[in-house]
Amino acid sequence: MESSLKEQLRSLLQEKSVCHGEFTLASGAKSDFYVDARVTTLDPRGACLIGEVGWELVKKTGSKLGKHVDAIGGLTLGADPVALSIGIAAQRQDPSNSLQVFTVRKAAKEHGRQRRIEGNFSPGNSVVVVDDVVTTGGSTIQAIEAIEEAKGSVAFVVVLVDREEGGRENIEKRGHTVVPIFTRSDLIKTDGGQRPKLGAA
Repeated sequence: MESSLKEQLRSLLQEKSVCHGEFTLASGAKSDFYVDARVTTLDPRGACLIGEVGWELVKKTGSKLGKHVDAIGGLTLGADPVALSIGIAAQRQDPSNSLQVFTVRKAAKEHGRQRRIEGNFSPGNSVVVVDDVVTTGGSTIQAIEAIEEAKGSVAFVVVLVDREEGGRENIEKRGHTVVPIFTRSDLIKTDGGQRPKLGAA
């Protein structure tokens, strides 16, 4: 069942999110391959698939590493639908599951409680950091730093798509295991490069 759901998710990403053309990435680098992951993560069917596949991966990785997980989240905006989808899947599969969801702001608010981490997070929590796409790892590392500053601990990292451009290695240099649901190779080896060319993003 998990394999079937993962194949459905791969097909949806290839259909909706994988684009070929000339693009400028958030890092400033140029690329002929772009993953507009939010078109899939914000699609109801995509969210359901990400939740089911992602939660199975979180359970498997946590068991393998011997890590307990209290909460899941990452840097807004890309991580938000991924984290919430996995949290909902965890609750649906096991109503007694206490996995909570949070989001990390790019900067703390200047009003109210002036927190950088919003949602269900407490100091001492062991968390899974998620991201939609990893290129250099910068966004994921920002989230990790904020969590550690707030006295949380990172159990491991789960990403929807690893572009295989050094980001995973940059995160792992900090001592964190990174587990991708898909890599760039997974998405292009059966895609055939036939996606339409879109404008730079």
